[in-house]
Amino acid sequence: MAKHIYCRHSIELEVPFFDVDAMHIVWHGHYVKYLEVARCAFLSAIGYDYNEMGRQGFSWPVVQMNLKYVKPARFGQHIRVEVAVVEIESCLRIDYTISDSASGAKLTKASTTQVAVSLENGEMQFQTPESWLFAVQRHPTFEAV
Repeated sequence: MAKHIYCRHSIELEVPFFDVDAMHIVWHGHYVKYLEVARCAFLSAIGYDYNEMGRQGFSWPVVQMNLKYVKPARFGQHIRVEVAVVEIESCLRIDYTISDSASGAKLTKASTTQVAVSLENGEMQFQTPESWLFAVQRHPTFEAV
């Protein structure tokens, strides 16, 4: 059975020189940065960026991350980072696909899981805050289960 996707978002980036090694291939650690850039773009699109999370009384640490490298990204390559939000009620779980913008060739698949943590007492929330649910439901691609 396929995962339900609550909403989608994507960004395009050009691989900068400072992200590559001597072979002009993106160093593996920089893919994490690309995920963060795409996630921040999604959060800004719903009006619930990290500053807003703090105003609402929560931090959202990444508690799990998985990456599968399929093909290397290279210096100057235009890449697309697609975000698919697959869990919103108990955590924020996002699946990512990084691909070549021109050909669509898949370069990397990844996922992250974040949980809400109360800034007041440091306790993990086992249900996401209402403010988060309200924000994500406003995204133009939102589809309820």
